[in-house]
Amino acid sequence: MCGIAGIFNLDGEPVSSVILKKMTDAIAHRGPDGEGHWVQDSVGLGHRRLAILDLSPAGHQPMATIDGRFILSFNGEIYNFNELRIELEALGYQFHSRTDTEVLLYAYAAWGVRALDRLNGMFAFALWDRQQRELILARDRYGIKPLYYLLQGNHFVFGSEVKAILAHPLYQVQMDLEGLMEYFTFQNFFTDRTLFQGIRLLPSGTWMRLSLASPEPQPHQYWDYHFTDPQDASLDEREYVEELDRLFQQAVNRQLISDVEIGAYLSGGMDSGSITAIAARQLPYLKSFTCGFDLNSASGIEVNYDEREPAEYMSYLFKTEHYEMVLKAGDMERVLPRLAWHLEEPRVGQSYPNFYVAQLAGKFVKVVLSGSGGDELFAGYPWRYYRAVVNDNFDHYVDQYFGFWQRLLSPDELKTVFQPIWGEVGHLSTREIFKGVFRQPVQDLARPEDYINHSLYFEARTFLHGLLIVEDKLSMAHGLETRVPFLDNDLVDFAMQIPVRLKLGNLREVIRLNENDRGNKAVRYFQKTKDGKLLLRKIMGRYIPPVVTEREKQGFSAPDASWFKGESIDYVRRKLYNHYSRLYDFLDRKAVQDLIGEHLEGHQNRRLLIWSLLNVEEWCRQFLKA
Repeated sequence: MCGIAGIFNLDGEPVSSVILKKMTDAIAHRGPDGEGHWVQDSVGLGHRRLAILDLSPAGHQPMATIDGRFILSFNGEIYNFNELRIELEALGYQFHSRTDTEVLLYAYAAWGVRALDRLNGMFAFALWDRQQRELILARDRYGIKPLYYLLQGNHFVFGSEVKAILAHPLYQVQMDLEGLMEYFTFQNFFTDRTLFQGIRLLPSGTWMRLSLASPEPQPHQYWDYHFTDPQDASLDEREYVEELDRLFQQAVNRQLISDVEIGAYLSGGMDSGSITAIAARQLPYLKSFTCGFDLNSASGIEVNYDEREPAEYMSYLFKTEHYEMVLKAGDMERVLPRLAWHLEEPRVGQSYPNFYVAQLAGKFVKVVLSGSGGDELFAGYPWRYYRAVVNDNFDHYVDQYFGFWQRLLSPDELKTVFQPIWGEVGHLSTREIFKGVFRQPVQDLARPEDYINHSLYFEARTFLHGLLIVEDKLSMAHGLETRVPFLDNDLVDFAMQIPVRLKLGNLREVIRLNENDRGNKAVRYFQKTKDGKLLLRKIMGRYIPPVVTEREKQGFSAPDASWFKGESIDYVRRKLYNHYSRLYDFLDRKAVQDLIGEHLEGHQNRRLLIWSLLNVEEWCRQFLKA
């Protein structure tokens, strides 16, 4: 796990090694164990190393093939690198280290971009081909590792974080107004935009080639999710259970390969609990980490947001060395400047608890296992899918699901809030952005199961991707590598083929209610149930106690709705009612403050909006020049 950066001057201008070093210095937190730079004429590759496999100097990057043709700067882990190494050795390649970096380097030498199909892991890399004089960039299937790029004039600049690009003197920060509107609709980015005008995020499962002969970036998608619903009723559920169990254990064990100590996040939920249970069998005295919340001032449903008790119980069962921290209302205020700097672009959810728990884990280990991906692959959010399960056609489905995913502002609210810049962004259709996520929309009269799978596809492409970006930035802020066993290739491929009936238990009843024109009631009725992830619950019951597997779904979130109108109310007012707030260079002050007032006065829960406003305000202060 590391950080990469690079420059390709398409006009042939020599790369400045001083600028390249500034770029890697900007992301030094990602790789405190070493740095490296390779410069030749108009190309420069930089690297910061967090040593996980083969801690010796043999793992130094950028790394070149023995003949000097290919030079690689790589961030990530390839979990099947030993198997690939055996294949490559059979082809005559010789290795001089025990790193997955060298295996990736020669895999590309042997198979070109087709090597991407063979990689089981998380990665973002840049590779220069000296013979063809072309640059290759690529990201892993799921987008676990980010890679940003900028083409400005004849200069192509890239990095693991936007900060690397900002260190290049050619770029001056400006707000991407369309990106801002996209964010304040979805609390996420569904396109490749960021808040930084001109800076793009290479999509997941994508590679890109640039050369002097073809200088325009052309992303090529090499992999995508494909959820299907086998209709063969003779398929035995027990066979699914046993195969899922085998693949789940294999995925966790596969990701335990390391030359440094590994820990695990342990919330009170099933996903992290099951991963910890399996890892603890292989790693005695495994260290586990959880984050809880002071609920003295919490109210409503938030009084149950602290999950330390079930986490402590599972730690007792698995005999882990357990560490936990407790957050209070003021902790968000203290960390927001650092959080915004590392996060660079706000994404899904209220992510400051993730920052704190990564900080805790980073004090003890260099690698931590996370439960991300279980909900998105195995249908952990049934109340969301059920909103659009019975539809007249695909556009009807889009309308229903789009209605839910306007997480911050509705189209009418957008027009009011964005009034100061509406002339520049009013042409943008957020519904079309939403619809554009679907690469292969279902045909009219599709089965409800097909629409469920469309929803699973959508959430894996967008919501999960946003969570992964947040997880990467906030763990690497502390020199910590986060691994996600649920996103093992074999496990994902199997999960996408599991019938919907083995994931959701209330589907037939929801269909009946919707067909009786009571869709809204169906949503409310099934909002709080133990539905979802049915097959996964069955295998997890082998590893964790019923008190965990039989709980209703609960996300990892602080009681911010209570805090924003209680202990943190003065902070919210100080930041968002301030005459000098930079946010109002783009948004209508009165419209925004009216929406905030709805929350502070207890009329409506606007916690996600308030968090997002605070985050963007801090972004403006840190990245925009006065």
